[in-house]
Amino acid sequence: MTAPSASPGQAERAAISRNYRPPGAVVIEIENVTKLYKMGEEIVHALRGVSLNVSRNEYLAIMGPSGSGKSTLMNMLGCLDTPTSGKYHFSGKNVSTMTDDELADIRNREIGFVFQTFNLLPRSTSLANVELPLIYAGLSPGIRRERAEQALRDVGLGERMMHKPNELSGGQRQRVAIARALVNRPSIILADEPTGNLDSRTGEEIMQLLEDLYEQGNTIIVVTHEEDIARHARRVVRLRDGLIESDARQA
Repeated sequence: MTAPSASPGQAERAAISRNYRPPGAVVIEIENVTKLYKMGEEIVHALRGVSLNVSRNEYLAIMGPSGSGKSTLMNMLGCLDTPTSGKYHFSGKNVSTMTDDELADIRNREIGFVFQTFNLLPRSTSLANVELPLIYAGLSPGIRRERAEQALRDVGLGERMMHKPNELSGGQRQRVAIARALVNRPSIILADEPTGNLDSRTGEEIMQLLEDLYEQGNTIIVVTHEEDIARHARRVVRLRDGLIESDARQA
């Protein structure tokens, strides 16, 4: 006789209800990272020995008050800065010892950035803004256009490809920024306060778009100070005084 299958526990039911996706291979590995800044005669310890792993298929929020090291950690994760000490491996590559050119290549090929202020070229169309990372990647014009058009369709802007930023709403501009982040098919999407310049309704639409991207297999890291934004993530890392205060998965 076949034994009855065990019913899922509370954690499993919660994971199923939120479309939890099990993590894959580790893509980011930070070990005992410190970062010091010199401000005049003062030495600022922005990070004081942070260790953190992020796997593919994760949806992670990084939180912390002003001065916690949140922005410094974001810059580190995005290869915009390098540690004073400690180790940082991205997809198995040692970021800590890379040259500026090597860091730029990692940023363009492996990381899709979404910023609070959109960072779009004001005189360029949505299509041209989304194509920009592909130009740096050296792809041909035909492939660039095809992929940029598809990225814009994926974020619901198929009818706005030839519009410039001043012809779009704030939410539409952020969708263009997300399309640009996606177009190079990066290992992770790093979103810094992605709803900070949006009203609450539009912000919720953008968070739903990030949720959809996570469910499609993307790795999402959101840096935020807002609890309601962090609740969308499946894991929340909280920083205080340059250290990780807590690192917890949430249902």
